[in-house]
Amino acid sequence: MVLAVIGAVIVLCGFGGCVAALSSDDSDDTTSTTTITAPAPGEPSPAAEPPKSDIAPAGSAVRDGKFEFVVTAVDAPVKTVGDNPYLQKTAQGEYILVHINVTNISDQPQTYFADNQKLIDSQGRKFGNDTMAAINVNPETSIGSPINPGNTLPVTIAFDVPPGTVPAALELHDSMFSGGAKVSLQ
Repeated sequence: MVLAVIGAVIVLCGFGGCVAALSSDDSDDTTSTTTITAPAPGEPSPAAEPPKSDIAPAGSAVRDGKFEFVVTAVDAPVKTVGDNPYLQKTAQGEYILVHINVTNISDQPQTYFADNQKLIDSQGRKFGNDTMAAINVNPETSIGSPINPGNTLPVTIAFDVPPGTVPAALELHDSMFSGGAKVSLQ
């Protein structure tokens, strides 16, 4: 029975990835041009602007494609997730559970996939979502959840990380092909 459930999850993930690839519309292509003018001889140089970070401050709403994301909480690490003793999932290291709200900002239904999200630690390493652990913490939203326009879906994402990992940021994606948006977790 457990093998059948695992097999079904693997098939659904593969199907969900294909659906995400076909349903995503990243038509927000923009081109940016920057012009720098040198000061005239004898004029003082203008103060250099500090480089802009591509990571939004903690608690900020960030957008990627057709979704807006807000991180609402980050739980202390745990070794095991799930209330069902037959489906509990034990981490290779430990789980960091990140709670987010996902809002569909488009005018059409869009499917959310937790597998598209990445955790970035203080060393710059990226970690993917553990789908089986995510099923244990939110079974109805872990694999692929359609969200209608204007609706918000609360989701918990489970990341299996080495013990002692310090989560620094979350990279959130509308689809596996989108550019993503980063938000600080500190």
